[in-house]
Amino acid sequence: MRKITKILKYIALSFACLGLIMACNANNGQQNIPPSTENNGRITIGTTLKARTLDPADSYELAGLNLIYNIGESLYTYKLGTTELIPLLATAMPTVSDGGLTYKIPVREGVKFHDGATFNAEAMKFSLDRFIKNGGKPSFLLSDAVKEIKATGEYELTITLNKPFAAFPALLAFPGVCAVSPQGYTIGEGEFKPNELIATGPYKLTAFNSDSVTLDVFADYWGEKPVNQGVDLQIYAGNSANLYNSFLTGAISVAYQTFAPEQITTLLKDATEGKFQGVQGAGTAVSYMVLNRNQKPLDKPEVRQAIAALMDRKLIVERVLQGQAEPLYSLIPNVFEVSQPIFQTKYQDGNIALAKELLVKAGFSAENPAIIEIWYPSSSKTRSGVASTLKAMADQQLEGIIQFIPNAVESATAFSNLGKGIYPSFLGDWYPDFLDADNYIQPFLQCVKGSETEGCLEGGAQTQGSFFYNPKVNELIDKQRKESGMDIRKTAFADIQTIMAEEVPYIPLWQNKDYAFAKNDVTGVVINPSQSFPFWTIK
Repeated sequence: MRKITKILKYIALSFACLGLIMACNANNGQQNIPPSTENNGRITIGTTLKARTLDPADSYELAGLNLIYNIGESLYTYKLGTTELIPLLATAMPTVSDGGLTYKIPVREGVKFHDGATFNAEAMKFSLDRFIKNGGKPSFLLSDAVKEIKATGEYELTITLNKPFAAFPALLAFPGVCAVSPQGYTIGEGEFKPNELIATGPYKLTAFNSDSVTLDVFADYWGEKPVNQGVDLQIYAGNSANLYNSFLTGAISVAYQTFAPEQITTLLKDATEGKFQGVQGAGTAVSYMVLNRNQKPLDKPEVRQAIAALMDRKLIVERVLQGQAEPLYSLIPNVFEVSQPIFQTKYQDGNIALAKELLVKAGFSAENPAIIEIWYPSSSKTRSGVASTLKAMADQQLEGIIQFIPNAVESATAFSNLGKGIYPSFLGDWYPDFLDADNYIQPFLQCVKGSETEGCLEGGAQTQGSFFYNPKVNELIDKQRKESGMDIRKTAFADIQTIMAEEVPYIPLWQNKDYAFAKNDVTGVVINPSQSFPFWTIK
């Protein structure tokens, strides 16, 4: 009987332990259910980008602008996944006067702001005036171009420019020039509301916290409503490891911006094995090397040309970027029809023989080397890798005729010093304000004041640190800005690119590829060339 009693006790104890184990597992399973699998129709998205502000008049970073893109609406936008400009709060493309100074824009009827206010031309005028007059970071985009904005009808807006600007409609697609409710905002320098956004878009802002953002579908939205029931954005500020782990464990259903290159490599491999989806987009951000023509030995065009010939983009993309970019042979990325691979045609990649020939022609040798400092932001591992690769290539293949000295500098200091001419060369990148080839040319090459002797003293070329000065390029920039005909603009851009490859104020290096990752049960993930990421298509 004692044995039977002991056996029964053991059996009872075993069942109790088994019950505890099952209960623990059940509880753990409940805790690990990601929000997206609760079948409530909402989507959980993860990112490392934290928005500084949601005020459209002051937002000038990807994190804030992407949220504004989903909550607000501008007069024009881009057809999803393309660079094709289409009306949004406007109902048609502008009617432009003969002189190219006046734009008449019909605006949409039946649109409500998130606070119930009615949208019309007067509300759009208020929003654009506020963007200019409040003096936020991006205000120059309109203030430099616009002379006057009038509501010439309840649903007609008339904008007069200071001078012709063919790319102006593209500028009106910048997310920051979206319509905001006149009831919720005021016009006045520095009067911003960083923690709210009252606009007309498909989502209303419900919560804006340091580590999360909640968007709900706007019930009175004028257009086609989102395919999901709302978005919960989880922010892993600057921490790609947490974003990576959260995606792999199912805490988020979609991950976008930004992973480390090695993480992307692993995720892409897993995606090819069907574990989840990898979505790639054609990016429009470009990376380049600035060459300061006012500093020796870069004052000699042959030295600048020699560096262009030495540059091996394919090697850099594979070795430094792990294949997660495209070689770039013009400052204008290849998503634009006017882009021409002029640096590939003229210099090829890693053309050591030509580089040597040009350096010898400029008077340099192993005994008298051309010594050039390469500066880059200290926070960028990628640019550190590029500088090290260039140094190694020169040391190994050019027999000491040219020597590169890599130097890191804190980002804020770097961009403060760039226009002062402190750096002989600099590795930079550019995210476009609007999708037009002009935005890759005018900010880099135009010079308002300068001379052949002193270089550029005022203008984009001075600001970017190249100090490039060429009156012909100034004429061509003005020409393509004045002409709305694409054939004339294309010819002007071709001539500009040819001159740039000859004088080499900048060396284009690569254009980015953009990646997002999503669980297999998610559909509708789209990456726009503008690097805006639409939430409303995802379910």
